[in-house]
Amino acid sequence: MATEWIDFKTVKQRVSMVMVLQRYGIHLRQSGKELRGPCPIHNGKGTDTLHVNPEKNIFQCFSCRAKGNVLDFVAAIERCSVRDAAQRLSDWFVVQAEVHSAADGNRAGPTGSPEPDSESANRPLGFRLRGIDSSHAYLGGRGIDPATAEYFGVGFFPGGGSMSGRIVIPIEDEAGSLVAYAGRSVDHSEPKYKFPAGFRKSHVLYNLVRAREEATAGLVVVVEGFFDCMKVTQAEYACVALMGCSISEQQEQLLAKHFKRVVLLLDGDEAGRRGAIEIAGRLATEVYVRIVDVGDGKQPDQLSAEQLRNSLASVLA
Repeated sequence: MATEWIDFKTVKQRVSMVMVLQRYGIHLRQSGKELRGPCPIHNGKGTDTLHVNPEKNIFQCFSCRAKGNVLDFVAAIERCSVRDAAQRLSDWFVVQAEVHSAADGNRAGPTGSPEPDSESANRPLGFRLRGIDSSHAYLGGRGIDPATAEYFGVGFFPGGGSMSGRIVIPIEDEAGSLVAYAGRSVDHSEPKYKFPAGFRKSHVLYNLVRAREEATAGLVVVVEGFFDCMKVTQAEYACVALMGCSISEQQEQLLAKHFKRVVLLLDGDEAGRRGAIEIAGRLATEVYVRIVDVGDGKQPDQLSAEQLRNSLASVLA
């Protein structure tokens, strides 16, 4: 019989001590760069015995001497083996992203799915991030209301790994399979956006599955960015994003396959306007195409719902 193995390293990268503490309902006080409080492992009464370092993702109790990483912490709390602790963490937070059959010889890459070869399309992820906060202030600052954030599954991710401390944006392929998370920084840190290694933006249209269900008379609005797409959706138009100001052959085929009318609403800078003209020329023989100018230096996500409706109505009348 095939046995299951667990990638301990990836579990430790993806699950933070903070996430585990929250799941257990353990509340510690901030003390400099550490979190401190009573130790739940031995139920000690000392108020400062347990020290947790979120940056290093480790803990230590100066009373019962327990210490280590998230695996060690859960093993101590649950009175189980480290392997069982890893299994529980995987089930709680990453839904078997790091659990595979030892018989298939297929190990997970950095994104939790097998590493794609240079010719393959994006492969579905084997996990979904947990604990995403769709009410984070950054989203409100971008004009995204909580209902829209929940609808798109976007929010602040407090956990570990490469997306830690970022607004995460799930990306699905044509079949509706989750193939990547984009991570947007909220503190001006670089890079502004993170994508998993091997992910090919050119192979997908962001929000395609929702847009083709919402499209009226085969009409879709095409924008550059994620937040542009969310704002146009709030204005009650079906919308997809290119994740850039150019279009790939695969994206062109997806638009022609699923929609009859396309309105290009790219950014109002030189690159966006040049891209809109080029894209319109490529699509003109396959679908009805119109271009909307959002104004010099403007982006669709900077416009109100009323402004977006008026702009779009002007070319669709």
